[in-house]
Amino acid sequence: MDIRTRLIDTAEQLFDRHGFTATGMDRLTHGAGISSRTLYKHVGSKNRLLAIVLDERDRRFMRSLASAVSLDDLFGALGAWFADEGARGCLFLRSWAETGGDVPEIVEAMTRHKARLRQRIEEIVEAETGRRDDELAESILLLVEGVTHAATYRGSATVDVALRAARRLVESAMV
Repeated sequence: MDIRTRLIDTAEQLFDRHGFTATGMDRLTHGAGISSRTLYKHVGSKNRLLAIVLDERDRRFMRSLASAVSLDDLFGALGAWFADEGARGCLFLRSWAETGGDVPEIVEAMTRHKARLRQRIEEIVEAETGRRDDELAESILLLVEGVTHAATYRGSATVDVALRAARRLVESAMV
């Protein structure tokens, strides 16, 4: 594994577990087994490193949803993500909140991720209903966001509850 990949992987684990603020440069460099000079050479700054981590996480998460064509697939992929990655809430929203929404790189990474997630949900809604329904897509997005946070303290069983709620929303939209 090259230095940059090792740094990004280590940073993601540390940011996800401890948060942005609590993860200092010493912890990052020690965890990745590199010097601070090497860190700055590869990513430029801690803010930029977090943005890179978020972009990589977005790619992995969206890849996990790539074959989702139904609500069952969507929430199944979400449950699998929690099982593989852990359920600690949305790293994008936690990072945005921790930095006060004032760090442009973080805001841009979060905005890109949420737009891509919304688009994916819109595609699934259209596949489920046969038509575009922005309000239904927004409602399902809110269920996905809610279960992402609720799973942190209520466990992964919340995914099934959210799926059942999403199905009821789709059924209501079909009448």
